Amino acid sequence: MNSASTIVAAFAGVRTGMCAKRQAARLRARLRIIAACACALMTCAAGAGWKPGDKLPSLTDKGLEGTLPALHGKVVLIDFWASWCGPCRHAFPVLAELQKTYGARGLVVLAINVDDRPSAMEDFLKKTPAAFAVVRDARQKLVAEADVPTMPTSFLVDRAGVIRFVHKGFDRGRTRAQYIREIEELLK
Repeated sequence: MNSASTIVAAFAGVRTGMCAKRQAARLRARLRIIAACACALMTCAAGAGWKPGDKLPSLTDKGLEGTLPALHGKVVLIDFWASWCGPCRHAFPVLAELQKTYGARGLVVLAINVDDRPSAMEDFLKKTPAAFAVVRDARQKLVAEADVPTMPTSFLVDRAGVIRFVHKGFDRGRTRAQYIREIEELLK
């Protein structure tokens, strides 16, 4: 037995002199265990990201470009968006309306841009101005941590810093109505 086959045999738990059928059965059993572990790891990874009931992590150490507004004790609507996203363009006027309507009662809208180039974000904001806080996730560290599946995706956070609602995409009137209902519930 050469050194390479000795290493493979050791990994598979095969002993020299063992009959081929027993060796194959032992290898299959170990491969099933490895496959089960891989499936378990993938299931855990798929469940990663921000979910209702999770505490919103600190945003100050994520390398965001721009000025973060004060969030402590506020109801926060965090909206992940990109300049190439059509529904994001439709969401901005609604986000501005929500900030204007509910800001005095404690709502903070925070839009987090995920564009690779700052100029893409700037061009978008020239055409679609924001009447709320906007920062850029240049390294896309936060969007990865939140495990954002689509643009836009928004998270509504209560005054205690707990994520209460998640919205994937933006369906104009329907999403606006959901935001209003949920924001009013959280501001009570």
